[in-house]
Amino acid sequence: MNDQKLLTYLEGFLTPERKARFLEVLEQRTKLITVAIEDVYQMHNASAVIRSCEVFGIQEAHVIQSKYGERLDSKIAMGAEKWVDVKRYDSTLDCITHLRASGYKIVATSPHKEDCDLKDFELEGKTALFFGTERDGLSKEVFEQADAYLKIPMNGFTESLNISVSAAIILQTLTAQLRNSKLPWRLSPEEKLDKQIDWAKKTIQSIDDVLARYYGHK
Repeated sequence: MNDQKLLTYLEGFLTPERKARFLEVLEQRTKLITVAIEDVYQMHNASAVIRSCEVFGIQEAHVIQSKYGERLDSKIAMGAEKWVDVKRYDSTLDCITHLRASGYKIVATSPHKEDCDLKDFELEGKTALFFGTERDGLSKEVFEQADAYLKIPMNGFTESLNISVSAAIILQTLTAQLRNSKLPWRLSPEEKLDKQIDWAKKTIQSIDDVLARYYGHK
């Protein structure tokens, strides 16, 4: 109830168009698919993956930064990090452990002896897609922990795609499949409310003063 009151208060600072746009976007958001980026060296690639998450409606992304530290560039992400929940980890194991505890199937996106072509891959529930470095791919740890292996079929001499391109292709394909499925892929009402408040806070100028007035009158 208090959260709904806070949202009502914050919406007084938003235009009707902005409020409607939040609801429109939230109707297409999902946490059933999530993305994990492992130690991507090129900052613009990590940022481009987050941008693809936002474009295709993926609400959460996980960034493992044990080697290279923080690798997001706001100029490349084009503000996407504002709308996508980015969770950071100091190790691959920490990320995998968290995702497994949250009910996710771990999927390594790389050619493997037991891999599945993207066109044949079927979503069955919560799925975490792992993407690795441009040069070395995913770590041995991810391959050992993975529940499945996914690849993009290729017909040329080149054996791999840039990570941001791979992520965009896979996310477009799987989110289209998801929205045509009977899986419960949409956010819950509670999750939508949480995001409406979060996005409103990130949109309103002088939000600290606005919140101070709200809580000061309670």
